[in-house]
Amino acid sequence: MRKLVPALLLVSSFLASSLVVSSAWAQSAADIVTLSDRQMRGDSSYSEMTMKIIRPDWTRSMSMKSWTKGQDLSLVLVTAPAKDKGSASLKRQREMWNWLPSIERVIKIAPSMLGQSWMGSDFTNDDLINQSSIVVDYDHQMVKEDIVDGVKAWVIDAVAKPDAPVVWSKVRLWISQSTYLQRKVEFYDEFDELVNTMATFDVKTMGERQIATRMEMVPADKPGNKTEMITHQAQFNFAIKDDFFSQSQMKALRD
Repeated sequence: MRKLVPALLLVSSFLASSLVVSSAWAQSAADIVTLSDRQMRGDSSYSEMTMKIIRPDWTRSMSMKSWTKGQDLSLVLVTAPAKDKGSASLKRQREMWNWLPSIERVIKIAPSMLGQSWMGSDFTNDDLINQSSIVVDYDHQMVKEDIVDGVKAWVIDAVAKPDAPVVWSKVRLWISQSTYLQRKVEFYDEFDELVNTMATFDVKTMGERQIATRMEMVPADKPGNKTEMITHQAQFNFAIKDDFFSQSQMKALRD
């Protein structure tokens, strides 16, 4: 019986060490996702972008401007083409709205509408105006390390918290170890089936920080479909008031 004691102590010590390592990994994954979110948006951000919706038999482009502040405030304004100009999407905390100037209506985005296409693209309402959800609505777990687009990346699974108002049940992220940018993201539904894959390219310095200036969102079950998002200009960490992110501002904004 005495001979078993060291063995039992060794097993207990190994299990305790494993728990500590697992806990550290979980914390590390959450920290990495938070740092990645900050790297991409800063305390505040402004960007000018072109979205290109590509289909097997047609292509459509839109120009837009985007503002964010913290994790709770964001506003996107469409500036072209003429038929969509002035359309806007607003997020304040957990509430979201779309402004459609053609019918002069503000439409509140219910949780059931988060998964709907934004302006006919392969991005959802949730993807475009609720980006910080990945930080607050998911638990994070380190999966492995990998190489993506020639750079070392952490691969992290973000699993939706119970009752979180989100579209995706799981999101797998490839986050660059050098820039903390998301270089690849896979979006899974409640059946753990892949729905969309986003990849990012052309990392450049804008607004005194590195950002990926081109994103591609590709649906898994629609061959020949994808949406590209190209960033032309970006600024970060400037003063902007909370009341800029309002329904009145959303309706008043112009190109």
